[in-house]
Amino acid sequence: MSEALLGLSAYYHDSAAALLVDGAIIAAAHEERFTRKKHDSGFPEHAARYVLHEAGLALQDISAVAFYDKPYVKFERLLET
Repeated sequence: MSEALLGLSAYYHDSAAALLVDGAIIAAAHEERFTRKKHDSGFPEHAARYVLHEAGLALQDISAVAFYDKPYVKFERLLET
């Protein structure tokens, strides 16, 4: 069985989703393409649905979900603002 990984980036700048199957990028999308909000930082719900649809997969077919965040960089940003 193939290994499908869903990658998400959200809550800062340009949220997005990407799907890898057996290490190959199958699809990727920025959330702003669906919401029409420039630099949309919300949860990439539409982008995630899109990449799953492109691969013909459902959420239960996903082996793992990875969330991008660099906690020290985020903490530094919070201190500055």
